[in-house]
Amino acid sequence: MQTLNLNVMENLSEQRFQPSQVPPPNYLVYAILTTVFCCLPFGVVSIIFAAQVNSKWFTGDIEGANSASKNAKIWAWVAFAFGVVGAIIGIIVAIVGVFAGIMSEGFDF
Repeated sequence: MQTLNLNVMENLSEQRFQPSQVPPPNYLVYAILTTVFCCLPFGVVSIIFAAQVNSKWFTGDIEGANSASKNAKIWAWVAFAFGVVGAIIGIIVAIVGVFAGIMSEGFDF
């Protein structure tokens, strides 16, 4: 009877995790790039989720690996968006500062 239960458990675990499947993308490269070039806090969150993808996949947690992959991608995009918005705001502030300096006659030529 115990052998039957062990066989049933082995079959269930084989059905849940099939090594022939391809693991979901971990987006680690994107996470690192957005951390370095865009927005550090949100990029770090993306790196954390990206690092979880492969470990969850190889332990058989397919749903967890898919969820971590999805979260890594979302946080990488959030970091990218904050970086772009920050750059745009920085450019606008610089342009306004230059025009304010020119208009205040701060330059005596």
